Amino acid sequence: MHGTAPIALGQAIRHEWGLDWSKLTVNHGAFGATPKVVLAAQTAWRDKMEEQPSFFMRGILPKALRASATALAAFLNADGEDVSFVDNATTGCNAVLRSLDLKPGDEILLHGQAYGAVANTARYVAERSGARVVIAELPFPEANLMGFAGRFVAGLTARTRIAIIDHVTSPSALVLPVAEIARACRGAGVPLLVDGAHGPGQVEIDLKAIDADYYVGNCHKWLAAPKGCAFLWARRDRQDGLHPTTISHGFQGGYLTEFDWTGTRDATPQLAIEAALAFHERLGGKALRQRNIDLARQAGELLAERLGSIYGNAGHETAMAMVRMPIESGPFTKDRATALRGRLLDEFGTDAPLHAHPNGIWLRVSAHAYNEIGDYEQLAEICRKLAKTI
Repeated sequence: MHGTAPIALGQAIRHEWGLDWSKLTVNHGAFGATPKVVLAAQTAWRDKMEEQPSFFMRGILPKALRASATALAAFLNADGEDVSFVDNATTGCNAVLRSLDLKPGDEILLHGQAYGAVANTARYVAERSGARVVIAELPFPEANLMGFAGRFVAGLTARTRIAIIDHVTSPSALVLPVAEIARACRGAGVPLLVDGAHGPGQVEIDLKAIDADYYVGNCHKWLAAPKGCAFLWARRDRQDGLHPTTISHGFQGGYLTEFDWTGTRDATPQLAIEAALAFHERLGGKALRQRNIDLARQAGELLAERLGSIYGNAGHETAMAMVRMPIESGPFTKDRATALRGRLLDEFGTDAPLHAHPNGIWLRVSAHAYNEIGDYEQLAEICRKLAKTI
């Protein structure tokens, strides 16, 4: 798909969402925000379903779901028959990891900034089988991501049964070199699962070029699809033996048969993906993605300057930016970061993730179509007020 000519964004586009604009919204990366036109498309599908549920489930849904998967696959440069829908990226990771036949002594390779839910899933399946989780550390800020890739690949052993890497890290907003890591894992005979929760709509994705074994991604974040729309892509030679977390009537019927029907559910979030893709393209597509990345960089630099702090993503920009909070004394713990985030919400009416790293507590901000630089000027003043009370 190719982006159209840029249109006015920022405040000029805010009418497209039903967000409460009295609240400062700088955390699109957490749960996304679905525009009205996409919600309307979802509602139309839901109305169609409720006109005659039995006919819809049997006569309309199977083909409609495959059409949605084909449209999404085109955006990802993939084949529709390799794409299945899941509720969220965590569900997709669970499907892959719970389908493994692990033995005592086997290893799962993770990195130190893996998303917490995915790390928990890896620990869960390892504990049940007697396997173990191996961690390749990823410091932050990290200037040499190819150096990290080398350290990550060095963690592969003869007992590694799967490696898991993020496309864009959640606690540090770094784009990791997934294609290079996939190539190295392939050479070592180890399957690679890419957690692309923050990928679709934020960074360029070419699944054929990445050539991992599995890729999961959310569509409700940067593509602004309804909540409950995510996908699992599995390379053709990895689809046998891959099962959804809920086993239903399609068991042993093949990859798509199993994943397309896991029981009665509302599939309208997935059916609205074509509307979400169309909206994304109307706002500029590739040009929108680059505009968001540029705005996030400007936001990070502004916040660092106003707070007398550090912008952590220089040279590794995404549509999210990390800025160290002006807190000089520890402890730099998850509990402290969570408490400060709660104060942002309760006392200042805004929300942004705060992540604890060994060198400080870092603020993560997002930039989407409705944001503009004034949002981060307002956030800087909020953070200055918060810091004075610590």
